[in-house]
Amino acid sequence: MNENKMVITVSRQYGAGGRELAGILAEKLGVKLYDRQLVHLAAAKLGINDLSEKELLEMENAVKPLSMSFVPFHSFGTHMGPSSQEMFMSESAVIRKIAKDGPCIFLGRCADYALRNTDNHFDIFVCADDTYREMRGKDVYDGKSLKELDREDKKRARYYNYYTGQEWGDGANYDLVINTAKAPLPRIADAIIAYIDAIQAKKD
Repeated sequence: MNENKMVITVSRQYGAGGRELAGILAEKLGVKLYDRQLVHLAAAKLGINDLSEKELLEMENAVKPLSMSFVPFHSFGTHMGPSSQEMFMSESAVIRKIAKDGPCIFLGRCADYALRNTDNHFDIFVCADDTYREMRGKDVYDGKSLKELDREDKKRARYYNYYTGQEWGDGANYDLVINTAKAPLPRIADAIIAYIDAIQAKKD
């Protein structure tokens, strides 16, 4: 892979192993993985330094009820509390700045949307069937039920759809959709790298 240029974004269903897969990819490629630390970087950019990580995440994830009509993030006025709007915009700015500095991997945070007008990024959506997710919920996610995993996914979908105006998980919004139930995660990571290599070779 041309590691001098490529930035990878990973969005995922809860329980599909997307975080683990992103970590494996980062290790194989020798690049940094950015996830929750983006929240703290965005908060620092806004001058917020007196909130806990839980409070920052709650502020970041604040979304109005589903009955509200979508308003693009760049058009927000009184439709949404300024703290959640500013946090989203600050995170997006941090993502774009980090992406300019070199190859890395972003997990979640609408990074695919934040980088939509930039070159040399590859967007992945990680999903899995219910049986696989239910198994991982019990074994990896502290015994969470499939219903609990689905509840978390609904929150992610609301957040993504509200801020981007796009449908979370829609294959048309990503370069690659991966079903992690089909193979071990290290093999999937190798396949992703090989696929990106093939795309880059075609461009060259």
